Amino acid sequence: MSELNALHDLLKGLGDEVVRSGERIVGRRNADWSGIPAVPPLAVLYPRTTREVSQALSICHAHNQPVAVQGGLSGLAGGGCTQAGDIALSLERMNTIEDIDEIAATMTVQAGVTLQTVQERAHEAGMMFPLDLGARGSCTIGGNLGSNAGGNRVIKYGMARAQVLDLEAVLADGRIVGGVRKMVKNNAGFDLRNLLIGSEGTLGVITRAVLQLQARPGSVATAWCGLADFDRVTALLRLTRNRLATGISAFEVMWPGYYEYVLANVDGLRAPLSARHGCYVLLESVGGDPARHQADFEKVLQDCLEAGIIEDAVVAASDSDAREFWNVRDAPTAFPILMPRLIAFDISFSIADMGRVSQDCVARLGARWPGSTVLVYGHLGDGNLHVIVDIVGASDETVLQVEAMVYGLVEEYAGSVSAEHGIGLKKRGVLGHTRSRADLEAMRAIKLALDPRDILNRGKIFPDELLTRRMND
Repeated sequence: MSELNALHDLLKGLGDEVVRSGERIVGRRNADWSGIPAVPPLAVLYPRTTREVSQALSICHAHNQPVAVQGGLSGLAGGGCTQAGDIALSLERMNTIEDIDEIAATMTVQAGVTLQTVQERAHEAGMMFPLDLGARGSCTIGGNLGSNAGGNRVIKYGMARAQVLDLEAVLADGRIVGGVRKMVKNNAGFDLRNLLIGSEGTLGVITRAVLQLQARPGSVATAWCGLADFDRVTALLRLTRNRLATGISAFEVMWPGYYEYVLANVDGLRAPLSARHGCYVLLESVGGDPARHQADFEKVLQDCLEAGIIEDAVVAASDSDAREFWNVRDAPTAFPILMPRLIAFDISFSIADMGRVSQDCVARLGARWPGSTVLVYGHLGDGNLHVIVDIVGASDETVLQVEAMVYGLVEEYAGSVSAEHGIGLKKRGVLGHTRSRADLEAMRAIKLALDPRDILNRGKIFPDELLTRRMND
């Protein structure tokens, strides 16, 4: 009855252009890319303004009506999936770029704008928005901020939170917090911006944001390097960080298992180097002066070759060459077709531990499941490791056993169960591998303070034991 009352009041207050139910939502995708099944929602809300988001949440709060907050539904942790009894809140109609300030180098956007649209508009204005990930065409800024997305350029520009000056959000009871100020320095009390970024829609619904743009590079230098072992990979990281005046914009490491698998199985790839090496690095640096930057880049690589840090390297002579290098690194987009039952992990560790973690992971999984495919690659500069496991004929129980082994390794090496993508529904049970009991209690206290009726993304992030305790408080 409460659900019907909530739907009645939503329709009365917002109208059927915003509130859609029944046949008007049949066939709509209600799940993200995590593979977690979703239950069709009672209704889908399509607000056009922050004020309509506020009004919708105020009504849902009054009726204790759960709300699933959704962006582009490109997440991998189940954060956008609708569950039984949910009303979905989609921000796809809030897709306006409100302002580009070329003096302050900022862009003010609504949360439903896609990442690719932001990138293109920044480029047109002679600048760049450096956040970048494969789902750029469908993921939205609200979702990027809600999950604190990272992507390929974190080593130079930081995660999503580092690229936002201010944001506006609506709390569970409809109150609007934050704003769209363009100051870099703002120490006026608690930083609600960074509290909401990464909270996966559990504390509030991000509706608008001021994004920090960067100067568009005048030069991009790219190389593919072959190295004997992981110790030399970290030596290359240290040296290039210290020697390249403009720094590193990408430092992608791939182990031989990954490199050989994608070259053998993904169409259209060309091997950058013919000989086999113990590790491979895709190195990128951006600069302002094309001639000087390229010369400095090649001089650093030559010094690394002479010092024995690199065994071999090839420098991209054109944008096309660079794209071919990146195609090898971006080959995982083909994995769901090649390995329909793949088990994927996006985890992080101290950079110093990544070599040992990789070896242990491959060895333990191979010993337990002989003949399995285990591929390891990642963004070395920010400690982000991707592990792909494929076991032919794997049962649901096998998947759980693989997850237990890999997440156990994360706990053993004091890593994080989620480098990107968040916790959502998928990783609630292993959040304690990364966060202490005190951490979890503090998170729970914040959730109760901002969403005391637990209507926003109910059941996500928090482990079951904390959820049960919350219901009994």
